[in-house]
Amino acid sequence: MQAMDLSKASGDWGGPVSSSVFDVYDDLLVPLLFQTYADDLAHRLTDLRTGSILEVAAGTGVLTRAMADSLPDEVTITATDLVQGMIDRARRVGTTRAVTWQQADVMTLPYESESFDVVVCQFGAMFFDPKPDAFEQIRRVLRPGGRFLFSVWDALEHNEFAAVVNDVVKSHFAEDPPRFLERKPYAYHDREAIIADLRAAGFDAHPEIEQVEHLSRAGTPDDVAAAFCGGTPLRDEIESRGPDLLAGVTAVTAAALAHRFGAADLEGRISAQLVANIR
Repeated sequence: MQAMDLSKASGDWGGPVSSSVFDVYDDLLVPLLFQTYADDLAHRLTDLRTGSILEVAAGTGVLTRAMADSLPDEVTITATDLVQGMIDRARRVGTTRAVTWQQADVMTLPYESESFDVVVCQFGAMFFDPKPDAFEQIRRVLRPGGRFLFSVWDALEHNEFAAVVNDVVKSHFAEDPPRFLERKPYAYHDREAIIADLRAAGFDAHPEIEQVEHLSRAGTPDDVAAAFCGGTPLRDEIESRGPDLLAGVTAVTAAALAHRFGAADLEGRISAQLVANIR
């Protein structure tokens, strides 16, 4: 979900969290969904003692920060995202050491061929369109023998918080249900489709694909509802059906989450596919 199209998002929203979509995303969605996977992916790179990493679809920098914390200064990190607002938030939060931040589109990466030893992408590939073209750009900027690691979400039924949010929001708009969650972030998990897209991009090595499961935790159901309804493009789909509907839909979603998971200290299963490939 890191590469969400938030380029049109602006201003505050009149729900339980009165913050920009980028702040809601970083404050609520990142700890809810992304932090554990960022720590895991960064740990898988600790064999690197020197070299260069390109991160695409970096979002607000959760994986960037984890890599900066765990890798030596001799490993340079360039972090990019399509949306300038994401990069701006990531810069404000900062990192423990120098990182190069740049707005860039994965479909037309502004780097010379064979420039990086590793390319990483956390929860962004689901949004690439067409995916083989993005993967081809990544293969182009990788040095021979370089690694490409990326994660995508499993199906909705394996991601419990998201599944409840999706069901509640759809039922609230029975005649014209928002389908962002099932259409984008949780739609690209079929392993054969992933392998086919990598092959079409010119990756010859058979990728390693591993299912990685964690528990997602939240203090209150309001936090979960606000994260999904206010920190993702689901917000745009809700507001497009009525500019004053967001707060009410978020409240109904929070009530459903409380009924399913409890009123405090919620836990829900989350599942992703981690893909590792060699150029």
